[in-house]
Amino acid sequence: MSGVAVVGSGNYSLEIDTGFVQDAFILDSVTAGVLNNTQYVLDGTTNFAEVLNGCTNVFVKRGRRDIGDQFSAGSMSFTLLDTSGIFNPFDEQSPYYDSTTQKPGLAPMRKIRLARYSNINVKEYLFTGYIVNYDYNFALGGIDTVTVYCADDFYLLAQTFFAEFNVSEQLSSARLSAVLDLPEVAFPIAQRDIATGTQTLGGSAAYTVDAGTNVLEYCSRIQQAEQGRLYMSRDGDITFDARLGNTLSGSVADFHDDGTNFKYNGVGITFEADQVINRASVTIAGGNTPQVAEDLASQGVYFIQTESITESLLHNDAAALTLAEYLLSGEPEARYTSVQTAFNMLTVAQRDSLAVIDIGDTITVEKTFASGAGTTELAQELAIEGIEHSINISNGHSIALFTSPTTIVFELVLDDAVYGVIAPSDNVLG
Repeated sequence: MSGVAVVGSGNYSLEIDTGFVQDAFILDSVTAGVLNNTQYVLDGTTNFAEVLNGCTNVFVKRGRRDIGDQFSAGSMSFTLLDTSGIFNPFDEQSPYYDSTTQKPGLAPMRKIRLARYSNINVKEYLFTGYIVNYDYNFALGGIDTVTVYCADDFYLLAQTFFAEFNVSEQLSSARLSAVLDLPEVAFPIAQRDIATGTQTLGGSAAYTVDAGTNVLEYCSRIQQAEQGRLYMSRDGDITFDARLGNTLSGSVADFHDDGTNFKYNGVGITFEADQVINRASVTIAGGNTPQVAEDLASQGVYFIQTESITESLLHNDAAALTLAEYLLSGEPEARYTSVQTAFNMLTVAQRDSLAVIDIGDTITVEKTFASGAGTTELAQELAIEGIEHSINISNGHSIALFTSPTTIVFELVLDDAVYGVIAPSDNVLG
C-alpha cells in the first residue's frame, strides 16, 4: 500500500503523474509485441509516483459555501520538503524528470490524486485533478520547499471555448451531455454522472452559442436554469443533479455536541436578512418580458430584495415564471451553515464514513443551547454544498462541511402510525 500514516486519521496517498506512459502490448507488433526489456504492458497506463513522504500539509476545497453561489473549480494545495532537491525544476537527474519532453515532475497539467485508505485498506480518492502552478522556495542554509497548486477538471472546462454551437430544444441534462460531447470539449464519457434534468432549455436562434463562449461559463448557465448542482466529485466525475427539492430523510452523519455520534469542534450559524429573496425576475434568452414573482408580505417587513436572471436558457416564459417563484425565500431562517470536526475525535468507523462524504449528501447537526434555567437542543437535517479537507503532520486530518437548508420528507411505511399517512404529512412514496 502506498501512503503514510497521519496520526489519528489513517493512511494516505498523494500521487503525481510522472509523465512516463507505458504503452499497451500489441500481439505480433515488431516493437510493441515484446514484453521483456521494454516499457510495454498488457494495458497501456500512466505511471504515478508517490510524493507524500516529505509533505507537511494538504488542503482541499470543493463545492460552494452557500446555495446561492456558483460552483467553481475544486482546488488542492500541498507543501513538500525537498530535502534531496528532486523537485527542483532544474534538476535533470531527478527521478521525476522526463528527459523525453525535458519537463520536471511537477510540471503544470500533470495529473494529481489524493487518496485515503480505509480501515480495511480500501482506497478512496479525496481529490483528483491537475497541477496548475507551483512555487519553489530556495531556503539558503535550510531545507528547500515547494508549494503545489492544483485544480480539478472544471479548470480544463474554464480554459475551453466553443466553436459556434447550434442547439435544439432539450432537457438540461441532454444539453450538458451535448456540450461535453463536442470535439472542442471531448469530456470523457466514463467521467460523467449526469442525472436526468427537469427543465427544458430553448433551441431557437436566440439560444445559439456563439463561437468563443467559455465552456464552463455556459455549463454554469445550464445549472442556473435547472437550479440543481454541477460539480466535480471527489473521484473526478462531472456530476449534475436535477432541480433541488424535497430530500428523503437519510442522514449519512449525525453531528452532536453532547459527546455522542459524530463529535464536532466548530459550527456556523446564520440568521441574516440577506437570505431573503422577495422579488425574483427571470428573462429568457432573446426575450424582453421579465417574468416576476413577488412576496408582498415579506417586502413589507424586509423591504424589496431582488434576484434577477437575464438571458436564461429556459425555453419559454412559463418556465421562467416557475423559476422566479422557485427562487422566492420570503423569511430568513436561523440555520447551521457549516460544521467542522477533527478525525482524531472520531472512531475508526466514523473516520472511514466521513472521508468519503460528498456534495449533495444529507447530514444532521444538533447543538445544545442554554434556555432559561435549563437547556434545549436544536437539530437540523442539511444538504452538503461544499467540503474542505485539511491534513497536516501536526494536527492530522480535519474536515469542514458547508450546508444548505433542505425540505426533509420520509418514505411512506404502510400501517405505521406516523409514517403511514400521506396527507397532511411529510411522507412520500419512496
